Amino acid sequence: MEKLLKQFEDKDPEIIFEWKDSETEAEGWIVINSLRGGAAAGGTRMRKGVTKDEVLALAKTMEVKFTVSGPPIGGGKSGINFDPKDSRKDEVLNRWFKAAKPLLKSYYGTGGDMNVDEVHDVIPICKENKILFPLEGVIRGHYKKNRDGTHKIINQLSEGVPLIVKNKKLTPNPAKKYTVGDLITGYGVAESVIHYYSIYRKSNIKNKKIIIQGWGNVAGAAAYYLSQAGGKIVGIIDLAGGIINKKGLNLQEVTSLFENRSSNFLENEKLLSFDETNNKIWGIGAEIFIPAAASRLLSQNQLDSLIENRLEVISSGANVPFADKEIFFGPISKSADDRISVIPDFIANCGMARVFAYLMQDNQDINDTKIFEDTSKTIYNALLKTFSQNKAHNNISKTAFEIALKQLV
Repeated sequence: MEKLLKQFEDKDPEIIFEWKDSETEAEGWIVINSLRGGAAAGGTRMRKGVTKDEVLALAKTMEVKFTVSGPPIGGGKSGINFDPKDSRKDEVLNRWFKAAKPLLKSYYGTGGDMNVDEVHDVIPICKENKILFPLEGVIRGHYKKNRDGTHKIINQLSEGVPLIVKNKKLTPNPAKKYTVGDLITGYGVAESVIHYYSIYRKSNIKNKKIIIQGWGNVAGAAAYYLSQAGGKIVGIIDLAGGIINKKGLNLQEVTSLFENRSSNFLENEKLLSFDETNNKIWGIGAEIFIPAAASRLLSQNQLDSLIENRLEVISSGANVPFADKEIFFGPISKSADDRISVIPDFIANCGMARVFAYLMQDNQDINDTKIFEDTSKTIYNALLKTFSQNKAHNNISKTAFEIALKQLV
């Protein structure tokens, strides 16, 4: 696996698009690792401090992810170095998509990511710039549809991604009108944990204690679905602070925290400071950990504390959650994978990528239940395939990477 991984990591990306905003200090990059299958795709993120190297690493992660979610295309990623809380965010995004339009009309597709919303930012801004849909480039470059076929797939995407989830088992609150795009990645992360316990431990997550890192769409939705399945959320930490409840929050409390977020951060009168939460949360004891904030946050000391306090599994809601310099399998990542079960990001958080793949197939049944079932089945099959080659509770990520890299190198 190490030889395959080195070959994949060392290969230079095919395309790097660099942008400097004419009116602000914003800068950004699109990295396309390869045009495998004639196209590439990856979400658009915005945060102060994004670097080209970060975007490159995430583009490679996306290429691996497509071996699970489909379609068989190259990995890409867009990153904008700009403060998303700045009042000029919308203007910056508009100029960014205008500059990226030639790629998005030809062979590159994008979507939402950190601080950039799929439904409220990416889709409408693309329409303003006469990009038929954020994935128009994938439809043209990979599927090579004629005009009618292109418009048919775009209609499916336009209907399916912003589809309001009405199935009461799938939405925290029907009245809030959460969309597929809002919930599906967090749902997939939760399903990866549920499937892991079913496949690897022949059990379920009832009364399992869970720590969540982050409180955006992915973290909040994952917490909701895990709580719904009987898990106990005992700790949540994000930049705004945190909550620790050793007995576990009930489903109503988790739902309320999800619904009352403030700009994707925790909002609660009993919120602990970040420093207090950070000092306590890693040692409170939990079987399940969901890193679903920014990339490269989990330190070796934090990992050791989690494992010493009976951690069984990490499901990577965030891309590249370990604080390693390496793109894949740095020392912290290896330490985790050698000692406990780690569900890699390209399986755990492939939900949105899978929805895109599902909706780009001809004549799909577009309803919330079918879409969620398809994502769950995709994640289940990926874990089952990994289990067939390694039934141990450790080195799950290593085995999954080997399966993926054999398709890419």
